[in-house]
Amino acid sequence: MDNKHKIILASKSPRRAEILRMIGLDFKVVPSKIKEKINPNIEQNEIAIAISKAKAEKISCKYPTDIIIGADTIVVLNGKIFGKPKDSHESKKMLKALSDNTHKVITGVTIVNESMGFLKTFSEVTEVLVRKIPTKKIEYYITNFNTLDKAGSYGIQEWFSVWIEKINGCYYNVMGLPVSKLYRYLAEFEKIMKWWSFNNLVSFLSYKK
Repeated sequence: MDNKHKIILASKSPRRAEILRMIGLDFKVVPSKIKEKINPNIEQNEIAIAISKAKAEKISCKYPTDIIIGADTIVVLNGKIFGKPKDSHESKKMLKALSDNTHKVITGVTIVNESMGFLKTFSEVTEVLVRKIPTKKIEYYITNFNTLDKAGSYGIQEWFSVWIEKINGCYYNVMGLPVSKLYRYLAEFEKIMKWWSFNNLVSFLSYKK
C-alpha cells in the first residue's frame, strides 16, 4: 500500500501499533480515551464494532482529513464477555475461567475519513483453545506481566502463549488487530481517495475554463 495519506491509530495499545509498524505503515497514535461501555442488548461482534466506531469518530472530529483507525477487542466464553480486568483479582478469575476451555476473541475495527464521508466497519473472530493452567502459573503470570490492559487478561504474543493449545483464525486478531482484513480495506480506501482526488481536479479544471 502506498502510504501517502496521514493515518492515525485511535488506540494506545502497543500491540496494535506494533502490527501497523510490521506492515510498514507510517502513522501516529492519538488515543481516544473514551470510556468503553458494553451494550448487552446487541450482538457480540457489534459490541466491539460500536466501541471501535466511537473511538475512531471521536478522533476524526479533530483530524477530519486524516484516515482514522479505531479498534476494540473482547473475549467471549460461553456467552460471557470479558473485557479488560479491573484489578488482579478479576484478572485471576478470568484466567481461571479461560483455562481448559475454548473461547472467542472478537475485534471490531472502524476506518473513517470525515472529510470524504468514508466509513468502514468490520469485525473478525478467532477461536482460542487454552490448556489447563495450574493456579500457581496463573499467579506467576499476573505477577510478572501486565494483564490489566488486555481483554481477557492475556497476551498471546508473550509468556501466556505456552498455554495456547491451538487457534482457529487470525493470530493478529488475538493480538488486537486483524491485519489482513485491515490492509485490504485500507487499500480499498486508497483507491477511493485517488478517484475522489481525480474528480475534484477535473471539476476544478472545468471551473477554471
